[in-house]
Amino acid sequence: MGAAHQAASDSASTASDAPVRPQAGESAGVLQENAVGPDEAVQLLDEHGEPRHDATFSPYIEALDPDVLRGFYRDMATVRRFDTEATALQRQGELALWVPVVGQEAAQIGSGRAMNKADYAFPTYREHGVALTRGLDLADLLKLFRGVTNGGWDPREKNFHLYTLVLAAQTPHAVGYAMGISRDLAADPATEPAAVVAYFGDGSSSEGDVHESMIFAASFDAPVVFFCQNNNWAISVPFEVQSRVPLVNRAGGYGIPGIRVDGNDVLAVYAVSKWALDHARDGHGPVLIEASTYRIGAHTTADDPTKYRLNAEEEAWKAKDPLARMETYLRAENLADDAFFEQVKNDGDELAAHVRKATLALGGADIRQKFATVYAQAHPLVAEELAWFENYEASFADAAPQNSNTQGGAA
Repeated sequence: MGAAHQAASDSASTASDAPVRPQAGESAGVLQENAVGPDEAVQLLDEHGEPRHDATFSPYIEALDPDVLRGFYRDMATVRRFDTEATALQRQGELALWVPVVGQEAAQIGSGRAMNKADYAFPTYREHGVALTRGLDLADLLKLFRGVTNGGWDPREKNFHLYTLVLAAQTPHAVGYAMGISRDLAADPATEPAAVVAYFGDGSSSEGDVHESMIFAASFDAPVVFFCQNNNWAISVPFEVQSRVPLVNRAGGYGIPGIRVDGNDVLAVYAVSKWALDHARDGHGPVLIEASTYRIGAHTTADDPTKYRLNAEEEAWKAKDPLARMETYLRAENLADDAFFEQVKNDGDELAAHVRKATLALGGADIRQKFATVYAQAHPLVAEELAWFENYEASFADAAPQNSNTQGGAA
C-alpha cells in the first residue's frame, strides 16, 4: 500500500460511514502527481476471491443489495457466453471479424453498471459488456461484424454510441458531448445532471486524439470519465513499449484526478467508476481511470497472439479470472448456490441460441452497395475498382451469378 493510499485510509476511517470522496493527491491512486507505482491499484476483491477493505471505496459496495452483487456475476457470465458464440459464428464464416472480450468482463460490467440512465457511453469496438449493461440486444452488435450495416442500433435509445473502429476517434466526440451537457445545464439548471464515459484501450492512449481530448476536457471541466482498459497489449505491442510510466500518471499532466483499479475486480471497478462519475456529474471535471486487466485471447479473430507472447503469461492472468473470483466470493458469503450458477449457465445458452438465430436471419452483405456510397455521384475510378472486384469474385468456381447495375457512386 502506497503512502498516499495509507494516509487516505487513516483519515477516512475517522469519518462517517458515508463514502468519502478523496481529493486529488490523497487516496487510492486518486492522484494529480506522478506517484502511482507499477503495482499499485484499488482492489476490493483479490484474485482468490478474498475481500479487501478500502476506506474510500468499500462503502460503495457495502451499500449494495445482494441481488446487485449476483447481477455482477450474471452479467459477466452472460457476456462471456455471448463472446464464445460470436467467436464460433466468425469461425464458421457467418461474421467477417470478431473482437473478443474474454478477460475484460469485470472492467466493462463494473463501469457500465455504475452509470446512470442519463449518462452516455462512447465505446470502442470491444465494449460488449457495457452494451449489455445499457440494455442493448447483443444480437444487434453482430450486424456490424456481418457487414450488413455500419451501426446496428440507435445510440439515442440507450445512450450507448455506435462502435468506433478507428482508434481513439470516439474520445473527442465524448468530450464534445460532455461539453454539451455542461451547456445544457447552464441554460436550464433543472436539466438532469449526466456524465459521459469515453472507453479506450492502452493502444489508443498513444493516439493524439486522446491527448487532445484530455486537454479540452480539463480546460472546460467537461463531465467525462476517461476509462482506459489497459489489457497490456496493443495488438502485438506490449504496454511497456508504449509508456515508461504507469498510464494513470498521465492524468497529472492534465491536472485531473487519475485512478488505477484492478480491472479484473468487478467490485473495485464499480466503486471507482461510481466515484468518478459522481465527481464528473457534480461539476468537478474529468477523471482518468486505468483498469489494469488482460486480453486472454486474440486481439481479433484475425490475430494470433502465440506469435508475440508466451503461454506462461496467459496462464498467469487466467489465474486472476474475474468470474472465478466473483463466484468464490458469492459462495463464501452465502449469496449464491449451485442452482443460481446453473441458471446463469442456462440463461447464457438461451442467449447464445437467440444470437445465432438472429445473425443467420440477417442474410448476407452486399459489398457492391459499399462501392455505391463512396461518392454521391458515379466516379470512374470506383467503377473500375468495382469491375475488378466482380471479375475477381466470378473467378471462383462456386461463384453465384451476379446481376448488378451499381455504378461507382450513389445508386
